Amino acid sequence: MQKITPFLWFDHEAEEAMNFYVSIFKNSKVGRVSRYGEAGPGPKGSVMSASFELDGMQFHALNGGPVFKFTPAISMFVDCNSQAEVDELWEKLSAGGEKSRCGWLKDKFGLSWQIIPKALSQALSNPDPQKARRAMEAMMQMTKIDIAALERAQA
Repeated sequence: MQKITPFLWFDHEAEEAMNFYVSIFKNSKVGRVSRYGEAGPGPKGSVMSASFELDGMQFHALNGGPVFKFTPAISMFVDCNSQAEVDELWEKLSAGGEKSRCGWLKDKFGLSWQIIPKALSQALSNPDPQKARRAMEAMMQMTKIDIAALERAQA
């Protein structure tokens, strides 16, 4: 059981977002869903809150209204094992959203994600400072991280 759980505040898209995320990540599932009743404040039967699991990590979502919005100051960091995994998650999560630089994107709900291959961390921490610098320079030119381009930059 994880002690700290990300809590995501949505205007009214908590259920849609939960189903979207669960459809993308393997080993994921919908958990408990609470719906508004007669007393509101949301429409009767609409989702008030929901819990779900993404690849073994628990999340909680709330339809809290338009009071708060997501900011890139908080992002979901996804550690990827391969270029194929980077490519798949990049395309699925950015659909309807916004692609940015250095592996960052915003999904269609405005939540920021970093889709980062393990190879990037290894390249940036290369014991040869020149290779690490070239990897950083290459990454700064990328939107989606390209492992082959990182390897070429370090050669």
